[in-house]
Amino acid sequence: MRLSKRCPVGILLAMTWTLWSEASPAAEPAPPNIVLIISDDHGWTDYGFQNHPQVKTPNLDRLAAQSLVFRRGYVPSSLCCPSLASIITGLYPHQHKITCNDPPAAPPGTKPADYHRSATFLEGREQMNRHLDAVPTLPRLLAEQGYASLQTGKWWQGDYRRGGFTAGMTTGQRHGDAGLDIGRKTMQPIFDFVQAAKQRQQPFFVWYAPMLPHDPHTPPERLLAKYRERTPSLHVARYWAMVEWFDETCGQLLDYLDQQHLADNTIVLYLADNGWTQNPDKPSPLRSKLTPYDAGLRTPIMVRWPGRVAPQASDEFATSIDLVPTVLAALGQKPTPDMQGVNLLDQAAVKARTAVCGECFTHNAVDLDVPAKNLRYRWIVAGQWKLIAPAILAETKNVELYDILADPRETNEVSAQHADVVAALSRQLDAWWNPADSPHE
Repeated sequence: MRLSKRCPVGILLAMTWTLWSEASPAAEPAPPNIVLIISDDHGWTDYGFQNHPQVKTPNLDRLAAQSLVFRRGYVPSSLCCPSLASIITGLYPHQHKITCNDPPAAPPGTKPADYHRSATFLEGREQMNRHLDAVPTLPRLLAEQGYASLQTGKWWQGDYRRGGFTAGMTTGQRHGDAGLDIGRKTMQPIFDFVQAAKQRQQPFFVWYAPMLPHDPHTPPERLLAKYRERTPSLHVARYWAMVEWFDETCGQLLDYLDQQHLADNTIVLYLADNGWTQNPDKPSPLRSKLTPYDAGLRTPIMVRWPGRVAPQASDEFATSIDLVPTVLAALGQKPTPDMQGVNLLDQAAVKARTAVCGECFTHNAVDLDVPAKNLRYRWIVAGQWKLIAPAILAETKNVELYDILADPRETNEVSAQHADVVAALSRQLDAWWNPADSPHE
């Protein structure tokens, strides 16, 4: 293009800009990386930012200060395997059908180790894995958007590829095999994966689900020494030290994102797969795993996305089935029709939610294909109230009602005093999922 010497400067600049913009279109913003941190058997009060008087979690405290924190977060089921399956699918256990940790129990007199090696047990696990094959998972959905994904830590559903991950540590054994080295022994697989994705300029998803603070409670002595004098129970001291050990590993991961200049374009999500209340007299839980109480179901849920999500604390409800819809929305994608969660970054949708529901099942399945046959409890939290509705397999046949704002430890059962609340919440629970309507699904 030839320009006259008399061409006004403004026109010349406009022409120059037009030519440049046609030759070099504005680059699309890079899609955000996704890092999902899943604590394992971690009580919802056991964090510094939750004001625990003893437990120290400086790295998670820092993450909370940088995040949108849902203080009333829940998982639908208080057991590892179904909870993790719900996190990765955005579906309730009765939808994806992975409701229990294991296939039906071993015949009487069979040693657990022998049963776990038996053809019956392995076929049962394969049957559970096929349920995951049948539904979308977050790694598979992200792969459609060009993401690489890494599995580390707890993973129950066979080889990592069964979940749609492009890389991973677990090859198929019950509940994680080599993947369980992450956090306890090394963080290097994550660092190597992130570095490789960065070099390829490929967006990535990291599933960091270490078996921490899950038992065995074998913390480093340097951490255990900090807590020995803070409690008369060695079991409690060990659990508290495990929480701090887990926190240290989270710090290593978050620091690595900073060092690689990736933090600003990475969405970090945090929650626990289920709760834990340490028995002071022996290495086992009290009223947490497998139970319908908040000690097993409640967890803080955090979302950090620098420059896009304002750090703040929220007392609105959140649940683990919200994580997949939240990630998809961040990428401009819609959830699948079966997903009932909401985008946690959509304030109107979060505020419109009036209740969260869930379900607790047997540890060993009664029927691997029919969730209703494994059901022990359904539960619903709405406002100040929590209703627990037992199923045939429950230890109690009585409905329980708690005012969890006034009684967060659920020690004062008040269903007799509030029959109207029980009736209203029961109707709402049945509208969500009534196993009597689909016992043979």
